[in-house]
Amino acid sequence: MNFWQLAYTHKWATLDQLKQAVGYNLITTDQYKTITGEDYSTGTATA
Repeated sequence: MNFWQLAYTHKWATLDQLKQAVGYNLITTDQYKTITGEDYSTGTATA
């Protein structure tokens, strides 16, 4: 996770790229929240 944390901090990676990293199982949704301070959301509405 250190790479993604550094990449986001230094603006080498965007939120969309971090979401892709979650999709590829490179980071977990919990790690996403730790890095960004935001809950992970796929952008799709659930009923």
